[in-house]
This record gives sequence, C-alpha cells and structure tokens, in this order.
Amino acid sequence: MNLILSIALGGAIGAVSRHFLATRIMAYMGLGFPYGTLAVNVLGSFIMGLLVTLFAGKFALSQEARAFLTVGLLGGFTTFSAFSMETMLLFERHTFGLAFLYVAASVILAVGGLFAGMMLGRVFT
Repeated sequence: MNLILSIALGGAIGAVSRHFLATRIMAYMGLGFPYGTLAVNVLGSFIMGLLVTLFAGKFALSQEARAFLTVGLLGGFTTFSAFSMETMLLFERHTFGLAFLYVAASVILAVGGLFAGMMLGRVFT
C-alpha cells in the first residue's frame, strides 16, 4: 500500500507542477505552438534519464522512493495525452508544418533529454 500511496502523491505533485510550468511557458511564449507541453516532456525525459542512471549507480533508494519519483512525479509531470491532443489540434488547424515540427521536436528533444540526463547521471556514479 505504501508503494501505491507513493505513486499517487508523486503523480499529484507532478501534475500540478506540469500545469504550473506549462501555463507559465505558454503565457510567456504565446499560444500558437504548444511550447509548454514540449518543455515539460523534454525536461521530464532529461530528469528521468538522470534519475534512472543515478539509481543504477550509487544512489540506492527504496522501491517506494523510486516509484514516487519516476512513476508518480515524472509520470504526472510529463504527458503524452496532451501531446497527442495538441498534435491533432495543429492538424485540424491545417498547420501541418507546425504539427510535424512539434512531433519531431518532441521525439528528438525528449529522447535527447533522456540521453543527456543519463550522461549527467554517469558523472555522479
């Protein structure tokens, strides 16, 4: 039960954090492109890469703490469903170039963020 509660708490914090950061980015950058979701997905992927590498190295945490951070916090923070919806909205607006750019940037930068996080994590292990 502690594992489930850890995930739930992390998910709540991650979702609220995603909302806060994404809305701030969108307020700053504008609404023409889903910058907020792109930013949280890239940042979340980077943090996931960093944490997974640190956990595999010398930072031993309990199963509950690992699940809180990865499944809960980062699972609530990043969002593929919002990515999918925003891609569909760009297609519906017939902004096909922006839709393609968004999909490509999301995949390339998020995977790149994961690798960068892993490389940084290896510095500490």
